Amino acid sequence: MRYADTYIGGVGTYLPRTVVSVEKAVAKGWYPAEEADLHQLGGAAVAGDTPAPEMALHAARSALKRSGRAPGDLGLLLYASTWHQGPDGWPPHSYLQRHLVGGDALATEIRQGCNGMFIALQLAAGHLHADPARPAALLVAADNYGTPLMDRWRMGPGYIGGDAAAALVLTKEPGFARLASVCTTTVTEAEELHRGSEPLFPPGVTVGRKMSFAARNDQFRRQVMPTGEATAALFSIQRALEEVVEQLLAESGIQAADLTQVAFMNYSREIVEQRCMALLDLPMSRSTWDYGRTIGHCGAADQVLSLDHLLITGRLGPGDHLLMLGTGPGVTVSGAVIEIIDTPQWL
Repeated sequence: MRYADTYIGGVGTYLPRTVVSVEKAVAKGWYPAEEADLHQLGGAAVAGDTPAPEMALHAARSALKRSGRAPGDLGLLLYASTWHQGPDGWPPHSYLQRHLVGGDALATEIRQGCNGMFIALQLAAGHLHADPARPAALLVAADNYGTPLMDRWRMGPGYIGGDAAAALVLTKEPGFARLASVCTTTVTEAEELHRGSEPLFPPGVTVGRKMSFAARNDQFRRQVMPTGEATAALFSIQRALEEVVEQLLAESGIQAADLTQVAFMNYSREIVEQRCMALLDLPMSRSTWDYGRTIGHCGAADQVLSLDHLLITGRLGPGDHLLMLGTGPGVTVSGAVIEIIDTPQWL
């Protein structure tokens, strides 16, 4: 969907200082050597015992400071997560409300997997434009995968899990970037891809069952659906990516060749190249894979982490366009086009 007068006023991130290399993971027996050769990943950011909401708070404070906004300007707080955030039954966005935003803003958590920030962008843009009195919204994503029921090195096919947080301040007044378009579609026939043959009840975490998308994906292909149906569902995901990209480019008034950079999920080289860059007929040099491979797949924060990195390293400037693209359980396919209109004041 195209949004008029919707801007990004600030970006903030939190990356742990500790990055565990793939070489170390292979030496320790955590990560298969054959996968290291195949996927060419570099390592994963590891937060240790730093809680995800604490990382989210750091990223949110940075984004708000960079935007020049006060907490009282925020009319909405959206917190995207993919993994457990703290005590069960406790909402993590309340932590940011207490320590940063205050209690007046509408706040909620978004559980849309790795596409949570795209859903947050759509919801926030609509919320802001529904009422002239709502000047800004804070969007945050954070995860720490270092828990007993998650193995970051075997999380999914073609990726390893990294810990991080990222935040955006979305405004109706001009910022350094404009949200040109954002959209999402769902491939319902692939719903079982991230569920596999695991029962719906009792929930796995309540009985101490480890979570592995790699195992569920394998079950989907070999046990859940006949081979032909599984293959058709996977093709549907790729078609959905094509359709989302076509809509985003059309609404933004640009061609794929006009894209300065493309931020896909922090996956393996072959996945980023085959699913994303080949679709756009663009070289890998325009992707953020070279950065993403060093920190791991950081849940819903990947694309915003890449945006911040591109700005800091000078790979995005006024007049440039960034395509952010991703997939999530459901299966959802989402994307956004960001136009840089000014050099951020914090650079």
